[in-house]
Amino acid sequence: MVDNINRSIPKLYEAFHGCFDIGAAVNPRTIAQSGDLIANHYNSLTAENEMKFERLHPWENSYTFEAADKIVDYAREHGKKLRGHTLVWHNQAPDWLFQDGEGGPVSGETLLARLKLHVDTVVRRYQGDIYAWDVVNEAIADEGPELLRSSPWLDIAGPGFIAKAFEFAHEADPKALLFYNDYNESHPQKRDKIYELLKSLLSQGVPVHGIGLQAHWNLFDPGLDEIRAAIEKYASLGLVLHLTEMDLSLFRFDDVRADLTAPPEELLELQARKYEAVFNLLREYKDVIDSVTFWGAADDYTWLDNFPVRGRKNWPLLFDENHQPKRSFWRVVDGR
Repeated sequence: MVDNINRSIPKLYEAFHGCFDIGAAVNPRTIAQSGDLIANHYNSLTAENEMKFERLHPWENSYTFEAADKIVDYAREHGKKLRGHTLVWHNQAPDWLFQDGEGGPVSGETLLARLKLHVDTVVRRYQGDIYAWDVVNEAIADEGPELLRSSPWLDIAGPGFIAKAFEFAHEADPKALLFYNDYNESHPQKRDKIYELLKSLLSQGVPVHGIGLQAHWNLFDPGLDEIRAAIEKYASLGLVLHLTEMDLSLFRFDDVRADLTAPPEELLELQARKYEAVFNLLREYKDVIDSVTFWGAADDYTWLDNFPVRGRKNWPLLFDENHQPKRSFWRVVDGR
């Protein structure tokens, strides 16, 4: 256990009181290892993987709620808001969902019926505990003229699966805020596609309330002008914006070096400058941004370890491997 919280350090979420909530993605392991840090510095939580389809519903007639329930119990115990992640995604979905008894694809009607049962069961179970859901995750094609990415959802149920997912979630919990969530959301081509999708859903009367900007960024990309343009374009739809999975990798995505055993000082300084600039920008848009969630709590555990380069450690968050504030933390807190 490395939690030795210095109570003279300002609480991260309190530094943004009156602006937006500050969240962290958690799992049972990080709650066990970093529980004090999480309780002290974050006032919103998201389950990292434990509420995804394959974790909650691995077999057609069997649900496994134990890990997700631990996160819900922790949020209750510590008075934290809780976001649900995620109901529909092309990854981490079990094979049975898309298959009939012979191993072939099910009909669109069967797939949507299975989705409705899943959403009814999961969303109603956590009604009153989860105030917002990432309903559909990463449905947009990254490149090319196509709006939607190829997936079993699209291939079997057609593009209408997105609207149906939101309708099912709204029926299950009419009070929950419902989000479309995606990455590369500040790159102009994908930004425009996300905007097009959400504008279409709104024109159809689909109950979508917000856009989740994943914000898996790095020190060099995207630029502040691109982030600003994305925020303004999405906000023009009248939707709530959440940054849902934020981190600042020390490496460009195509940087394949794996020789670092500790973060270089010059990269930590660049990271601090980028975090400071980003949060100064986010403060400008506090009227449309309600929540900023980091995809992790501290650098001892991050999904960017070994991704996209096997064997490489990354240091993308505001707290170091010993749960101490990095210079990025102080620049963010003092940037007011």
